[in-house]
Amino acid sequence: MLHPRELRIEDYTYELPDERIAKYPLAQRDVSKLLVYDKGNMQEGSYQNIAQHIPEGTLMVFNETKVVHARLLFKKPTGGVIEVFCLEPHTNYGDVQTAMLQKNKVWWQCMIGGASKWKHGMILTLSCDECTISAAIVDRGRGAFTLELTWVEDMSFAEVLHYSGKVPLPPYLHRNAEESDEERYQTIYAKHEGSVAAPTAGLHFTDKVMDSLKAKGIDTGFVTLHVGAGTFKPVKSKTMEEHDMHAEWIDVSAATIEQLITHLDKGIVSVGTTSMRTLESLYWIGAKLHLGIDIDFSQIAISQWEPYELTEQPSAEVALTAILNYLKEKGQDRLLTRTQILIAPPYQPKLIKGLVTNFHQPQSTLLLLVGAMIGDDWKRLYQHAMDNDFRFLSYGDGCLLWHS
Repeated sequence: MLHPRELRIEDYTYELPDERIAKYPLAQRDVSKLLVYDKGNMQEGSYQNIAQHIPEGTLMVFNETKVVHARLLFKKPTGGVIEVFCLEPHTNYGDVQTAMLQKNKVWWQCMIGGASKWKHGMILTLSCDECTISAAIVDRGRGAFTLELTWVEDMSFAEVLHYSGKVPLPPYLHRNAEESDEERYQTIYAKHEGSVAAPTAGLHFTDKVMDSLKAKGIDTGFVTLHVGAGTFKPVKSKTMEEHDMHAEWIDVSAATIEQLITHLDKGIVSVGTTSMRTLESLYWIGAKLHLGIDIDFSQIAISQWEPYELTEQPSAEVALTAILNYLKEKGQDRLLTRTQILIAPPYQPKLIKGLVTNFHQPQSTLLLLVGAMIGDDWKRLYQHAMDNDFRFLSYGDGCLLWHS
């Protein structure tokens, strides 16, 4: 069986006409269509009845990250506009939440549209009714710039972004954010600010759907993975060997890890690829702790190839217990670190049995993750969705995949 390094991205492509991309969400979140896959069989439904397809006692895990207004439009002294896309905080701050709480000044990694027009030493400003933010280039790195952003108002950076920025819609929607996107490009349970893209599988869930899960005895749990712009990063190399997987911050409480342990037998369903990346990263972090492998939690705890190179693999319960023991020893109640995990065939999930997810872009790492869940049947699944008028990508319909 091929090592993921050898996978050819051309084997994970399909024709996606522009008209099949959902440019806007449906008027009602939970009427989105749901395609259920189980052992090769497919069944159509909707998110309103998703509880019918999930066994009692299952734990469904949601990503409660919150999308921030990451697009900032600065004005040049000559009147021109330069767009800044805030990616993630500088490593000085240790984690996203700490950086978001900074006042008056922050360093941030950013992409810049029209960077060549930003001359050395030039300070740009952006003003709104609530605040004025200034930006200066600190460093020009590969793929991103470090900016120093300053303001005088008594506000956190999270508040400054809220007032000054715009909703960072995915580039493939080819439209500007509108007022309705303020609500709809956010899950109803979003809590911790830090993402530049929504965990889109969760966009379909309403209070009514959450109540239906509870009524059936399906438990819910929450983790945080702050989604970075790398989620849209195309795979440009012929094989995955040359692709550098993006790293993202995860934040999981000890109480949630205990909850995961108690549901290992009854089953765990990940709502979204970001939740799955978080949960599967927990297993490998615990495995490394159990095996006595040093981890620098201020850096990347799990690199993209580690899951395919660790030959000794403890049980899920042993791995998760190792994390709890580590946290107890350190006097901490949550695990905070970064993961670069790449989930691709022939990866076998260690914690989850099911995945709720949207339909993803061709030649993307997210499509590789779907391939890890259901093998080559992803082609049949996507063809069914195409033939039966399912809507694709962030504002589109979704599927429930049981690992085969």
